Amino acid sequence: MRVVVQRVTASSVAVEGHVVGQIGRGLTLLVGLAPTDTTAELAWMARKCLDLRLFSAEDSNRWDQSVQDIEGEMLVVSQFTLYGDCRKGRRPSFDGAAPPAQAEALYNEFVELLRASSLRIETGQFGAMMQVDIQNDGPVTLILERDSSG
Repeated sequence: MRVVVQRVTASSVAVEGHVVGQIGRGLTLLVGLAPTDTTAELAWMARKCLDLRLFSAEDSNRWDQSVQDIEGEMLVVSQFTLYGDCRKGRRPSFDGAAPPAQAEALYNEFVELLRASSLRIETGQFGAMMQVDIQNDGPVTLILERDSSG
C-alpha cells in the first residue's frame, strides 16, 4: 500500500465537472493498493495517517499535532498510478497495482477505518477520471508505504 499524504488548507475532487468531495484544513490522501494488501496494511496505514504530527499549534512552529488533534478533515482519492513502474520503456506498467475489483474493496475498507475516527472524511469516485484540486500547505508532502512483509 502506498499513500501520498499532503497537508492542505483545502482540497476537492471533481468528476465530469461536479465536485464529489471537498475539505478544508486537513490531509489529502492519494491511495495506491497492491494485490498483496490485507486488512493489516490498511489498519496500519489508517492509524499512521490519523496519528502523524503534521500540524503546528498556533503558538509554535513545531509539528506537534495530528489531523485528529486539530479536528481536521481528510480527502481520500484512489490512485492506482502510484504503482506505475517506469523503469523500462516509455509507457508505465501498472502490474504492481491491485486489480480494480480487489482495489475497490480494499479502498472502501480503508475509508471505513478512517471514518471510525469520527473526523469528516470525503472521497473521490473510485475508477472515475477525476480532477483533484490540492491547496498544499507548506508544501508538506510525504510518501508512506507498507507491504505485507511489515
